[in-house]
Amino acid sequence: MTFVNHETIAKVARILGGEEAVEIAKVLSQVEEITDEEIVAKTDIKLNSVRKILYKLYDHSLVGLRRTRDKNTGWFIFHWRLQPDQIDGFLTNQKRRILEKLETRLKYEQTHEFYFCNTPGCRQIPFEEATEYVFRCPKCDKRLMHFDNSKIIEFLSKKVKQLRSELSEQ
Repeated sequence: MTFVNHETIAKVARILGGEEAVEIAKVLSQVEEITDEEIVAKTDIKLNSVRKILYKLYDHSLVGLRRTRDKNTGWFIFHWRLQPDQIDGFLTNQKRRILEKLETRLKYEQTHEFYFCNTPGCRQIPFEEATEYVFRCPKCDKRLMHFDNSKIIEFLSKKVKQLRSELSEQ
């Protein structure tokens, strides 16, 4: 398990809930436990937003909660706490998802031949599709020329290798 610092917690919070989630994570990192109402008082973020973000973080096991019942109202009070030890698992899962997508894209790039009109804003077109357009760009009608995607394949291969290495070290 790697050491998780405040910067890493902030980055993960930002990904899941934006700047408000960063503020909430900061408050959580300064206390053992806190209620959503106390978070509202410390951040001036609306209660609904605080709860929505806390549940999103909870869905990823990045925060935990303890439930108690208010003796007067009978309502539940949720006491939230940051779980930094769960961030490693979250990051590992994200890396696996990214690796899967990169491997899919790499395989696609390796198994297709592409054509391009060299016009900014137009896309590279696989051979099968280019034949349907009689090697004319469907957007600008310029002639489609063979596109060398070896640099894309090289880049994707490096990223796949890097992520596999990082995941095998964990």
